[in-house]
Amino acid sequence: MKGSTFKRCGCRDTTSGRRLGRSCPQLRRPGGGWSRSHGQWHWQIEVPARADGSRRPLRHGPYPTQVDADAVLDHIRAALAVPDPTDPHATVKTGDLIETAAKTGAPIPTPDQIRRALHLDITPTELPTVGEYLADWLAGRKNIKKGTLRSYEGHVRLYLIPYLGHLRIDRLRPGHIDALYDAIGERNITIGTLRASRDQAKRDQVKGQRLVGPATQHRIHATLRKALNDAMRRHRLIDTNAALMVELPPARPPRPTIWTDQRVKTWRDTGKIPSPVMILTPEQTGRFLDHTHDANDRLYALYHLITFTGLRRGEACGLHWDDLDLDAATLTVRWQLVQHGWATAIDTPKTTDSEAAVALDTETVAVLRAHRARQHRERLAAGAAWTATGLVFTTPSGNRLHPADVTDHFHHLATRAGLPPIRLHDLRHGAAIMGLAAGVQMKIISNRLRHSSPHFTAKFYGDVLPELSHAAAEATASVVPRRGGSTTRPA
Repeated sequence: MKGSTFKRCGCRDTTSGRRLGRSCPQLRRPGGGWSRSHGQWHWQIEVPARADGSRRPLRHGPYPTQVDADAVLDHIRAALAVPDPTDPHATVKTGDLIETAAKTGAPIPTPDQIRRALHLDITPTELPTVGEYLADWLAGRKNIKKGTLRSYEGHVRLYLIPYLGHLRIDRLRPGHIDALYDAIGERNITIGTLRASRDQAKRDQVKGQRLVGPATQHRIHATLRKALNDAMRRHRLIDTNAALMVELPPARPPRPTIWTDQRVKTWRDTGKIPSPVMILTPEQTGRFLDHTHDANDRLYALYHLITFTGLRRGEACGLHWDDLDLDAATLTVRWQLVQHGWATAIDTPKTTDSEAAVALDTETVAVLRAHRARQHRERLAAGAAWTATGLVFTTPSGNRLHPADVTDHFHHLATRAGLPPIRLHDLRHGAAIMGLAAGVQMKIISNRLRHSSPHFTAKFYGDVLPELSHAAAEATASVVPRRGGSTTRPA
């Protein structure tokens, strides 16, 4: 792999018209030396074979002088001298770097750059284990939201370190990561089997343990992928990200399902809930709101607002009066009340897509005005004990509501109203479904819910549309006035 320099020119054969290249007779003087005035200088060398074993002879030019071509060739020889010739990974990597530079016209990497790329500036004993690296990586994550950091910490502590932490980071392979998800799948099977056992002692063994579903596995994988990307690009501890070579089964979101009369009957008979995402019918929604209103419940306005605007729980609990313009019938989502463990904090929405103005209907404006008058009476009653938070929804003393208490209270009200099980967040889905049933365009619903795109909205709620077809047919038919109000008149 010493390489050499040579001359070539652009002359063509007078008969065939082909370029003569290196065979042009004018390139040499009569004595055999190179012509000083004809042709241009190039270099050639063969670098180590590619990973698939294919050869890579490289040539490049032109250069003004032989000295210039030799200088580049010397750079290549110096780079090739860095890796251990008995280490195929190192020699292939070095060949890759040189080939890329030669083909793109970039400078040939220096020996120091090759050493850094091969981690020869770090001895193997200095490379951290995956567990050591992940602990340091977490400690360095300063500019992310607390919720994201808490999620990272859980993934690292519960899954990544127990299964992968013992491996030196440069020895982590896709097969190790595949084994992680295989182990999680086996654990899920064990939990499911013990939960179904008639033996109380066996059921107690997995009490409080949760199944790790496909969506959670994708989030775990995203954490690992991000950490390894930083190890590769920022810290230069590894050459490749093994997580990029692992493919997980798609994580399909649960299908939203409407609580039809038949499904309610089946639930009452068997106790089985058709889907994790259940949506109330308009009649059931009205029953819940009527029950909450008639009970003079102090959180009625909060549940009403979520029902008709699709706000998330944290967004409703973090809403400030400054974010409301009741005269213009709009609110702006600027804050959310987030929960970290049991502690709470006011924070900005996670993405800019979540920050947007939301239009309010006339009834919701009236409900919020009544709520403001009620809060004013509570403030007068509390006197000096009142805490001025500026929040729309508070405790009787003006403090923040706890999101978990808001959820628990919702479940209590729904049960007292005689409704089947539903999550508080499903009121947001209900807002979308009622909009679709009313004929509102998908793009408008997407903007109102502040989704990333109408495609996401259509994909998530698309399966529910067939169940709305009957309502759509009735709504279409009702547009056309008929004499006598019926098409079933006697002949």
